[in-house]
Amino acid sequence: MAYDEDLANRIRELLGRERGVEEKRMFGGLAFLIHGNMSVAARGKGGLLVRVPPDDTEKLLARAHVSPMVMAGRETRGWLRVDAEGIRTKRQLQGWVTRSVDYARGLPRK
Repeated sequence: MAYDEDLANRIRELLGRERGVEEKRMFGGLAFLIHGNMSVAARGKGGLLVRVPPDDTEKLLARAHVSPMVMAGRETRGWLRVDAEGIRTKRQLQGWVTRSVDYARGLPRK
């Protein structure tokens, strides 16, 4: 399944002035990397994949339309899935993109 091109364009718009942004097809979606670190992605199955500080994972999972990212049957701390219902408005999407970009920007460059 292809990723949501409209969502990818909305993310591009929000990242317009951000430095060090690279787009890469990953995990069936389109990932946005900041200085080589994956930050946020338009998922192939719809919605958003976001990278957050691992210590914030539990708190953010309490939000509506948010679920853990699961790989190989295990939840991955610091990675969340946000359903399309949770990013309908620009304000909702902006909050997740900003949180994810801020975290990725603080990681060592690759």
